[in-house]
Amino acid sequence: MQNATDQPLPTLPQRDAAAHKGDFGRVLVIAGSRGMAGAAGLSGMAALRGGAGLVTVASPVGIQPTVATYSPCYTTIPLMEDEYGIVDLANVMELAGVREHYDAWAIGPGLGQSEGVTELVGQLYRDVPRPLVLDADGLNALAQLLERAPQLMDAPAGPRILTPHPGEFARLASSAAPHSQEDRIASAIDFAKKDSSGNTIVVLKGQGTVVADTQRYAVNETGNPGMATGGTGDCLTGVVAAFAAQGMHPWEAARLAVHVHGRAGDLAADKLGETSLVSSDLLDFLSLAMML
Repeated sequence: MQNATDQPLPTLPQRDAAAHKGDFGRVLVIAGSRGMAGAAGLSGMAALRGGAGLVTVASPVGIQPTVATYSPCYTTIPLMEDEYGIVDLANVMELAGVREHYDAWAIGPGLGQSEGVTELVGQLYRDVPRPLVLDADGLNALAQLLERAPQLMDAPAGPRILTPHPGEFARLASSAAPHSQEDRIASAIDFAKKDSSGNTIVVLKGQGTVVADTQRYAVNETGNPGMATGGTGDCLTGVVAAFAAQGMHPWEAARLAVHVHGRAGDLAADKLGETSLVSSDLLDFLSLAMML
């Protein structure tokens, strides 16, 4: 197993002077539920700040107007919802029909938990042929699915980037959350190996976030305690998807995104302090973090 921590960071492809927005990737973010519109907005804006040319945020119809007003820079899709304002399984046919239209998918921030969400996540996880970033309630759905069918992780249709915090990882792995960095590294690698195709990347968040697949791992060195606030993970989800949509190898996209995300948090803390830092501050500092 290769320790890539000290290797140079990956870089985004250079932009041609004659390029247009379609050259920098289309990202679909499926996020939000009643009371959680902010998660969808944060993820969508982070994908744009990460350089994606076109971003679409799909959210339940009840919050779609709120998500749309968060920013005029992305487009939105209203999804059918259940009585609790959570995405309904009935959307699966429409979403399956566009599975090759988007260059990267991001699923989970603020999505809520229901049987419909669980089944929707399962079908998309299995069938979408593009890089798919799974976070938050997307991971909670995957944990439930793996209890019923552990083989779901094996050889999905495309690359899968899982971004759990320790509690989510414990649910996914059906074990106690690893504490020492050595155990965190080993656990992330072992979980990635559940996919025999080698297409699954695990981003185990926390101090010294671990990015691992079946061949290599790296430990991130940016970030600070001020980032321990709601919504920062939603921002990371969008940045990872943006980098993958621009053609980076999924492992490299995850490694660079974790670094840039943490660097934005460090810049925000230097300016604002750790105590008062909020997740939307990261959006303001992502541009500078990308330049450093």
